[in-house]
Amino acid sequence: MAEGLRHDGLTVFVRDLRVEAGIGVHAHEQGRLQTLVLDVALELAPGPVEALADTLNYEVVARLARELAAEGHVGLVETFAQRLGMRLMDDPLVRALSVRVGKPGCLADAAEAGCEIRLSRG
Repeated sequence: MAEGLRHDGLTVFVRDLRVEAGIGVHAHEQGRLQTLVLDVALELAPGPVEALADTLNYEVVARLARELAAEGHVGLVETFAQRLGMRLMDDPLVRALSVRVGKPGCLADAAEAGCEIRLSRG
């Protein structure tokens, strides 16, 4: 790194990841899959990145989201977001993250509704 510059951090992100999941609390949502749209941003510890082991592979985000969806029905998008966030925080490189879960088509007059959570190390 050039003299006088400081590496303050690195953000790895995945945007608009589409995952089919059993989600929802209403009777008409039981027993069927719905599309969730995920945006994940991971703030990593600062440091040089020369190899994949120095960062978090964004393919891990997609894999963990799909594994979570495959585990079975989840009532709330908030629960899905929290569970995904906790799994991603298991990586010691992750200092903080945000997970946004959108549920397209759940409201007649909106493109999507959902939630965003933020987690960080204390």
